[in-house]
Amino acid sequence: MQQVPALLTTLLLLPLVLQGQPQVARLVPGTVDKDGLCHCVVYLSNNLIPLKEWEQLRHTAQELLDKYEQELSRVSEHSRALEDYDDQILEMNGALKSRNPAAPAVSYESPAFNLLRLELEGAQELAAQLTAKGRISAARDLLYQLQSQVANASLTLKSLADSDQRSFHALRQEVGVLESRLSECEREKEQKEASRDSGPPLPPGSCAHGGLQKVSRPLVVQLNWRGFSYKAGAWGRDSAPNSSSSLYWVAPLRTDGRYFDLYRLHRSYDDLVLQKNYEQWKMGYGDGSGNTVYKNFMYFNYYGTSEIAKVDLSSNILVLRRPLPGATFNNRFSYAGVPWKDLDFASDEKGLWVLYATEESKGNLVVSRLNPSTLDVEETWRTSQYKPALSGAFMACGVLYALRSLSTRQEEIFYAFDTTTGQEHHLSILLDKMLETLQGINYCPTDHKLYVYNDGYLVNYDLSFLPTPPTKSPSEASPPP
Repeated sequence: MQQVPALLTTLLLLPLVLQGQPQVARLVPGTVDKDGLCHCVVYLSNNLIPLKEWEQLRHTAQELLDKYEQELSRVSEHSRALEDYDDQILEMNGALKSRNPAAPAVSYESPAFNLLRLELEGAQELAAQLTAKGRISAARDLLYQLQSQVANASLTLKSLADSDQRSFHALRQEVGVLESRLSECEREKEQKEASRDSGPPLPPGSCAHGGLQKVSRPLVVQLNWRGFSYKAGAWGRDSAPNSSSSLYWVAPLRTDGRYFDLYRLHRSYDDLVLQKNYEQWKMGYGDGSGNTVYKNFMYFNYYGTSEIAKVDLSSNILVLRRPLPGATFNNRFSYAGVPWKDLDFASDEKGLWVLYATEESKGNLVVSRLNPSTLDVEETWRTSQYKPALSGAFMACGVLYALRSLSTRQEEIFYAFDTTTGQEHHLSILLDKMLETLQGINYCPTDHKLYVYNDGYLVNYDLSFLPTPPTKSPSEASPPP
């Protein structure tokens, strides 16, 4: 029984001394103690653990080199792709130059550029990780080289993207100019067709026509002078008929869409477009965007009341205030999507008007003609149209025209009320718009244009009218007996 431990020890040590195996241990004599236990000492080589570490390092290095080869292959593929893109860009620039020699060279950004940028960033990050993990000097040099190449490729790609973006902006500006010229050509074509259909053009302030026929495409003049945040307001031209005045006015409301406190005056259309030679006045007591200018006076709703206010534009002095009988205020019956426009002033060939609603009319639109000097109501007409269901209205030759929204890009002039005859009728004249809401609509009889304040932008439209129907002679009017 005492020989069993010795036998087990021999079996355990046997692999260390078998023929053909590496002699990592040597055989030494043993002793047996008094209890019959065998004792011996085995000396192991000190190189065993370094060999294991070396094997692990060799395996790790091989993995790093394999990943390096993969990333290097991907970078090579992307480099070839960049060369292909360069060739395509040169071909595009050549084609563009042949079409327009004055055009700047332009490159075009492709989704593949974004993908390439992301993959290069990933390769750069992986190279940094491999460098941090690498413990072999030979592989470390290669990894540093790979990281440097990927970083250079990323910088080159970023430079290409920046150049491409600048070229894209230049191209977009050029396209914008061409679109503007095309819009002007279409506008002129429409005007010629309308004048051919409706006869000779109307002289300023003339009502020798058969009513509104069509509205031209919108012409965007510019953004209002206070900026894009000032979406509500009004603008126009002095609408005194047969006037030689070229006074243009712009009145943006504050950003709350209610308070009217500043306006600018321009003595010519060129001054308006170039934003020069203007007068800027501050008031501080207007309410809503229902302003209009008639014979060098501005008319508007006095803040928080049902009163009509009149300001002399030569001196910015409030010359008159008068309540409008029965008119509601404080946003009681405003237009759809246009708050605080309880009193909507208009002027045309027949004089000065105010459009509003009363409790007595149950919110339906009421039209009153005003005395421009005293602001007294001279005559009043009631319509069948609920004012909050309308998006706006204007007057032309004593006829009320009401609008409603069809979509975010189109309005319809669908209703007309003739104050001369007291008759109303429905029609359908489409009006395109650049943005969703028409806050201010003013008609000028001098040039037969609509001046519209459209979500902060100054827009105008040319109006075309039907020719005057021929009058029948007495013999034609009554049949022979």
